[in-house]
Amino acid sequence: MGKAETRKISESTIYRLSLYYRALAVVEKENYTTISSKELAKREKLTPAQVRKDLSFFGSFGTRGLGYPVVELKRRIGEILGLNKIWNVALVGVGNIGSALVSYKEFVRQGFNIKLIFDNDQRKIGSNHKGLKVADMKELNKLVAEEKIDMAIIAVPSMAAQSVADDLVKAGVKAIFNFAPINLKLPKDIILRNQNMCLELEHLSFAMTNMGNKPWSK
Repeated sequence: MGKAETRKISESTIYRLSLYYRALAVVEKENYTTISSKELAKREKLTPAQVRKDLSFFGSFGTRGLGYPVVELKRRIGEILGLNKIWNVALVGVGNIGSALVSYKEFVRQGFNIKLIFDNDQRKIGSNHKGLKVADMKELNKLVAEEKIDMAIIAVPSMAAQSVADDLVKAGVKAIFNFAPINLKLPKDIILRNQNMCLELEHLSFAMTNMGNKPWSK
């Protein structure tokens, strides 16, 4: 698939592909050999038509009346998502969030290899953290090139996030996953994803409020 075609795929479709991939991993462990669009949709609370539409963007899958072959569909979706590759990742910020991310074993299983961790706290620099040596931010440019880093995770306070992002871009990183609660300003060719936990909790708060729920503290 070319770049022009890729840009036509909505973020919601890509998100659902990740859901399908995880659902297929589960049914594979349950020893399913095939699965229908109806069953796949049911597991993710979607419609069969939505499943078929999402998959149709990427070619022909399965056989009408017989369903999708579980192992093959999981493999194909994994290829579409780039999960058949190994991506070298750098993490900046060894606070509570950063520490938890380094410990998250699912990253490695999915092909995301955290090879470098950085901090500017002299008390942390040089220490061993989950099997990785914490590097000084001053070495970022050199180490990112040496380790051929593809992606970076920013887990620093909001006041430092833009500066860190700028340094990563200068070092040649093309994709950034940002945990800092701030809108980063980056060049158009940099792929950026944000994870703002406060916004997610506010979404839950809105939903709970509109369902008539009240917090225990009131």
